[in-house]
Amino acid sequence: MEDRKQHFRHILLFYYQKGKNAVQARRKLCDVYGEDVLTERQCQNWFAKFRSGNFDLEDAPRPGRTLEADVDKIKSLVDANRRITTREIAERLNLSNATVHKHMKRLGLISKLDIWVPHVLTERNLLRRINDCDLLIKRQRSDPFLKRIVTGDEKWVVYKNVKRKRSWSKKDEPAQTTSKADSHQKKVMLSVWWDFKGIVYFELLPDNTTINSEVYCDQLDKLSDALKQKRPELINRKGVVFHQDNARPHTSLMTRQKLLQLEWDVLPHPPYSPDLAPSDYYLFRSLQNFLDGRTFTSNQDVKNHLDQFFACKDQKFYERGINLLPERWQKVLDQNGEYIIS
Repeated sequence: MEDRKQHFRHILLFYYQKGKNAVQARRKLCDVYGEDVLTERQCQNWFAKFRSGNFDLEDAPRPGRTLEADVDKIKSLVDANRRITTREIAERLNLSNATVHKHMKRLGLISKLDIWVPHVLTERNLLRRINDCDLLIKRQRSDPFLKRIVTGDEKWVVYKNVKRKRSWSKKDEPAQTTSKADSHQKKVMLSVWWDFKGIVYFELLPDNTTINSEVYCDQLDKLSDALKQKRPELINRKGVVFHQDNARPHTSLMTRQKLLQLEWDVLPHPPYSPDLAPSDYYLFRSLQNFLDGRTFTSNQDVKNHLDQFFACKDQKFYERGINLLPERWQKVLDQNGEYIIS
């Protein structure tokens, strides 16, 4: 656009030097480029400038703050604090919010949610992820089992939930990292199991109770009872394909014996892989968005909100979470075992 403007000004100067007036020069331009190319007033202003002896074809600098000064100052503020908001920048530099947004775009900056930093994977971890995902993909192709999966996990629900903030980054830069909520504040442990149809069973652990093998095995018995009531076809005919992560209570000898007793088909799950656990990459992410900014006063208050969240999700929500598994297994193979950041 700037090159086009410069081109028109050169033409105006050419006609001025040929002895034409502003109206005649505009007519010549409009005959070639169309009626809207320049207004008569614009042509008259440039001819007045030429008559004064000024043949500079650049725009005259406007009074007040220059564009470059604004951009440089905005860049300095963002470099000093990646989480600064456009409103804060506008207030500090006495600019409009729209102007700040325009300059941010010019700098190539976009607002991204901070992401949690994953575990550092060793070569052994990477190989285990590749092997397990390859095995699961081949099994799913030969004997589809997604609709038989029952998956579950634990999550701390804190009473005062911190809402993640946005920060400015270049398009090709990773988002900034941020700390999770204070782990020492009041909180309650949620244990939940679900499948492609919805929630099968969940409970909040009593205060001062932690997950160990004994507690977990007791929960598995409760889950088995819930499955008999809500998913009798799995218990009676198809068989449960059980998915869990590698937390110690999940893989202890007592738990393995309980799972053998229940006759559930346990899927392999590589260590340090929350990106392959539907509860972590899907259910808990949506749940945390629901909880962000909320403050609770009791465990019953937490349970009421959980009931509300689980009830508001239809079967398509849960089905999508399970059906994402093959896609994520393939991504792990495509990325040589690296984490799926999404």
